Amino acid sequence: MPDQSLETEAGAPAILVAGVDEAGRGPLAGPVVSAAVILPAKGLPSGLAGSIDDSKALTARRREAGLPAILECCAVGIGTASVAEIDRINILQATFLSMRRALAALPEAPAVALIDGNRVPTDLPCPGRAIVGGDRRSLSIAAASIVAKVTRDRIMAGLSERHPGYGWDRNAGYGTPEHLAALRKLGVSPHHRRSFAPVSQRLSISC
Repeated sequence: MPDQSLETEAGAPAILVAGVDEAGRGPLAGPVVSAAVILPAKGLPSGLAGSIDDSKALTARRREAGLPAILECCAVGIGTASVAEIDRINILQATFLSMRRALAALPEAPAVALIDGNRVPTDLPCPGRAIVGGDRRSLSIAAASIVAKVTRDRIMAGLSERHPGYGWDRNAGYGTPEHLAALRKLGVSPHHRRSFAPVSQRLSISC
């Protein structure tokens, strides 16, 4: 289970330390969403710390249940990068852009950002440290992973209502057999990432 040792090592609670994670690098459709979370200086409420884990290790129900508690006691910033931005600057740079936007959306600027992964985005508003497997090690990154995942899943569920048939409420835009079959049948929607191979291949066939 993640804990606060990396936050403490970075200087918390004497300074503000934000954990940052993203959701949606791999899907064929929809934005990439990042979240930044600063844990409360007094610590998390009893019971909440034990329920926060890497969002991929939690069920959708547990993620949904954890989100309100995180929003209530933590400082949270959310940033997105659109499909147009993903296609224009590539998914890695769009992910970094969403992370910068998440940090900028925090109510107070952190002194240090712990970034899930092996690279630190350029032009962060504060020094950053890359943490490989951070969502399994750092409590603030794990909390950010829940916020990002739930936020993006809700966005994709809303898009699914406007563009039925792709199953985005179930597959969140990932290239599942259901989604790929719908892509062949229904074609490319405005929310598909045209720079991603299955989508660009479908566009070339249509031409």
